[in-house]
Amino acid sequence: MKYFVIDAFTDKPFGGNPAGVVLLGQGTQFPEDKLMQQIAAELRYSETAFVQQNGEAEFTVRYFTPLSEVDLCGHATIATFGLLRREGIITEGTMCLNHTRAGDLQVKVTDHVMMQMAEPQVIVPLLDVEYLHEIMAGRQAMEWTDMPIEVISTGLPDIIMPVGSVESLNALKPNMDALTELSRELNVVGVHAFAISDDGYTAHVRDFAPLYGVPEESATGTANAALTYYLYRRNIVKHDEECQFMQGEAMERPSVVATILGTDGISWVGGQCAVVASGELLV
Repeated sequence: MKYFVIDAFTDKPFGGNPAGVVLLGQGTQFPEDKLMQQIAAELRYSETAFVQQNGEAEFTVRYFTPLSEVDLCGHATIATFGLLRREGIITEGTMCLNHTRAGDLQVKVTDHVMMQMAEPQVIVPLLDVEYLHEIMAGRQAMEWTDMPIEVISTGLPDIIMPVGSVESLNALKPNMDALTELSRELNVVGVHAFAISDDGYTAHVRDFAPLYGVPEESATGTANAALTYYLYRRNIVKHDEECQFMQGEAMERPSVVATILGTDGISWVGGQCAVVASGELLV
């Protein structure tokens, strides 16, 4: 099996969000779940995508963190289809079908990759806002905002948490053990925190998912699609308006995640990617 290391949501190596991608080839069956989990743990990236080709522009992709399989991963999908274009398996201008555990999703491949997300859903769990603030910031003096905290899913449920300024966003120091337990209790991936700014980006964001072995992630497609829907519901962004989210600054891996919420209600997330390494798995 061939594997690749790819940085998604950037056009330069060592930026963006790295993912492992394992190409299985057309007609090749997925390995046993245990082996895929072991490979993901060995590669140690937040997600590794395993890609099975079903047809000329039809694929099934399964996603594994170092700890478990997840239904969908935005940055690993961008990495996967950017790689398929680079390898000549698909050509620029192709509309692909991606079968995932979160449903069948379309992926547009041009000079960059835009992936369709699942229909946005607002989930209403019992959420203690003060307790969440304490988990995320301890007892630091922070700028918060009167915008509500919501759980939204575009394939994976995330807590969307507004912060009053970029400075306060960068000051977040989550209690990872407490956040892990809260995420398990609420059945969410983690917390996607954001701050509105006036520097040309729609927002600056940080994403924390320790329940899945990811203390912080430098670019998250699904969570930024959820954030786009959150901002649309508050008249901050409009249909068919391209959003640009800056993520990964605190990790020194700056990423730019593009999103669009169409008039048909369908969300798209995308960006560029850069191949860093490749090799052969001897298993």
